[in-house]
Amino acid sequence: MRPSVPSLVNILVPVKRAIDYAVKIRIAKDGKGVDTTVKHSMNPFDEIAVEEAIRMREKSKDSVSTITALTIGPAKSVETLRTALAMGADNGIHIVCPEQPVGLANPEPINVAQAIKAVIERSSGDKAKAYDLVIMGKQAIDDDSGSTGGMLAGMLGWGQGQFASKLDVAKDGKVTVTREIDGGLEIIEGNLPMVVTTDLRLNGKSCAAVGAGDRIEQ
Repeated sequence: MRPSVPSLVNILVPVKRAIDYAVKIRIAKDGKGVDTTVKHSMNPFDEIAVEEAIRMREKSKDSVSTITALTIGPAKSVETLRTALAMGADNGIHIVCPEQPVGLANPEPINVAQAIKAVIERSSGDKAKAYDLVIMGKQAIDDDSGSTGGMLAGMLGWGQGQFASKLDVAKDGKVTVTREIDGGLEIIEGNLPMVVTTDLRLNGKSCAAVGAGDRIEQ
């Protein structure tokens, strides 16, 4: 599935609700898993992805059409979407799934990749709304899997740039991803559509805007 190069890019940013990075992790009282009654927030790598999408539009307002945040999780995950909207995303999609009891697994990365793929394919019927670029965190800080982005690119047949420390998207659809490797930098070049996963050094986060609207689809 490789649509033609768009004049305006529609960006999809998957975001995950995870235990806040500043919280001290502790075992649940029944000893079957991690205590999930603590503070949650957006996965930091995903927050970097949202910020990068917003900076792309600020850098070239005539190159980005829409920025859509997508989350998969229980009803509480809507707060993660509201954070993305407050940062500057245009709208959000919430795929609701039941909150699992302590000790039971949440959706596996392959299930998450399949769900994101379905959202992308559903949009492909309308060229004006079809997604051209997925920017997502390289991993979630709760499971550290780091595999969803690669699986998604493989399922879609799109190019991929993993662990990006710099991202450039030209108006002709050429994508340049710089990533840190042992002993230096590696530059990956490709064309839209593409899946890019973010590393910590991609950008520094700006302050969230006040007053996110209710632009969330379930």
